[in-house]
Amino acid sequence: MQTPGYTKAHWGIVLATAGYLLAAAVGAFVTGNGEFVFYLVVMVVLCAAVGWIDRRVGFSVGVLAALSAWGAMHMAGGLLPVPESWPINGDQRVVYSWWVLPAVWGEDGKVVWGIKYDHVTHAYGFGVTCWACWEGLRAAMRGQASDATDAGRVIRPTFGLVVLCVVGALGFGALNEVVEFVATMLGPTNVGGYENTGWDLVSNTVGAVVAGAAVWVWGKR
Repeated sequence: MQTPGYTKAHWGIVLATAGYLLAAAVGAFVTGNGEFVFYLVVMVVLCAAVGWIDRRVGFSVGVLAALSAWGAMHMAGGLLPVPESWPINGDQRVVYSWWVLPAVWGEDGKVVWGIKYDHVTHAYGFGVTCWACWEGLRAAMRGQASDATDAGRVIRPTFGLVVLCVVGALGFGALNEVVEFVATMLGPTNVGGYENTGWDLVSNTVGAVVAGAAVWVWGKR
């Protein structure tokens, strides 16, 4: 088991994450947003899981900061309101519903297709997940090294290893949809229906593939 030495950067990430989770908890309480109480519990569990895995893998500061930023995007998306003039999808006027890039407008003046903040968050988040999968896989391969020489060698991302990381990220993306499905069973949510789930999965795939390509290209250097 690796026990990484925590630096000021690590503690900065911890404090920033705790800060926005506390702010989100206050915001959910003030607005009476019961849905986000559920997501806050999920976030705390995920933070604990990342911390536990980090003790064994030793994630880079970049991965930890990117994961923390993803959490902040998620909290902001469900709680922060958007101006009346911004096009949204659905009835809840929050950042998650915002059409960042409306591409097709219907006859009724509403956006029927485009890029939502939700899509961006999914693509970014599961791209970061792919990156984290690579760091975890690399650490596991080093841990299984048969001698000191093998343990010290640089492990390059092959095409097969990158595909494994992409698929791993997509698996976590599918698990995220399960969590969202559970949320819909607990009460009214802003999750959306079958089409929303489909676009979530497409966004996850785009983010994971782009991140996988970046890992592969960077690893060749």
